[in-house]
Amino acid sequence: MRKIFITLLIVLSFCTAQAPVLAQHQDDLQLKSEAAVLMDSQTGAILYGKNATEKMYPASLTKIATAIYAIEKGNLNDIVTVSENAYNTEGTKVYLEIGEKVPLHHLLQGLLINSGNDAAVAIAEHLDGNVENFSVNLNEYLKDKIGVKDTHFVNPHGLYDENHYTTAADLAKITSYAMKNKDFKEIFGTKELTWDGLTWDTTLITHHQMLKGEIPYPGVTGGKTGFVNESKQTLATTVDNGQLQFTAIVLKTDYKRDIYNDTKQLFDYGFQHFKRSQLAESDTFKIQDKVFKPRGLVLITEPIEGVKYEVSNKGMLRVQTPENETIQEIQLVPNQKQLKKQKVIPSSENNAPFKSMNVFFGTIAVLATGAAFSVRKK
Repeated sequence: MRKIFITLLIVLSFCTAQAPVLAQHQDDLQLKSEAAVLMDSQTGAILYGKNATEKMYPASLTKIATAIYAIEKGNLNDIVTVSENAYNTEGTKVYLEIGEKVPLHHLLQGLLINSGNDAAVAIAEHLDGNVENFSVNLNEYLKDKIGVKDTHFVNPHGLYDENHYTTAADLAKITSYAMKNKDFKEIFGTKELTWDGLTWDTTLITHHQMLKGEIPYPGVTGGKTGFVNESKQTLATTVDNGQLQFTAIVLKTDYKRDIYNDTKQLFDYGFQHFKRSQLAESDTFKIQDKVFKPRGLVLITEPIEGVKYEVSNKGMLRVQTPENETIQEIQLVPNQKQLKKQKVIPSSENNAPFKSMNVFFGTIAVLATGAAFSVRKK
């Protein structure tokens, strides 16, 4: 009998040692950025956050929002006439001339590849008449169409203004949304482009060192840099390893090397600790006397170490880490037909990977009870 209990203790100790430690992995990240987010670009799951909802100044990462708004509202074949106001815009330029006529698509290339502030203003004036109207409409678009919560922009380029702010979480959401648009994705991932301006002919080369290969990382699909004194270094980067697609936002570091090192850490963390899964419409979730199901096939992001599901009385499904950290929320709908053959996942047994462990412990308990009974019988 003593041998049996020793064996059980060894097995239990082994299982405890192998328990999920996702939170510890997060603590291992040594990020220099003041704020950062790693998001699954497809599911919207936030896999890592540091000051994710803190008010920050984005600098030229603003242009990601300007670009996707322009692509969805405007016509890429439109011809834009450059104003004196656009010509006089401070900061990085593509050296547009007053009266120069440029296709909207080409201005978007100058906006994202070379971070042209003059291109940003020309785009804003073309779409909404002036920068003020553009900013109002952009903010409404970002809130209503993309679902940002803590963003307010007053210009299309990101030059500093105390009322021009966002968060790492909102920027990740904007970038991930934009990457689903093929025109944005193509421009965002362009490494170099011939620029044939009225007075400036050159080859535009992306400022993003990971995208152009100076700092190698496999699978980088796009990126945008930013800098003003008040925001310091900012960076947005997207990556695809063939199975997972991530968006990384890092904000406010003193040195360029730090924003790239932080981005690499975030991507490594994501690929090492998460996988893609899905929920079928036939999957149902029970909370008390209510049963909910997905509207259809839903992609989810799961921690490799284990996943937990929590469902509210209103059918909000929370995909969680083993440490109860919510990384994704999915609104379920009431299940009208509770068929007997449907897989029902009660809220009390939400953790799929833990189910097998619970069964394992149950088996051990049965064996222990049987062994104890056998000893008493002897």
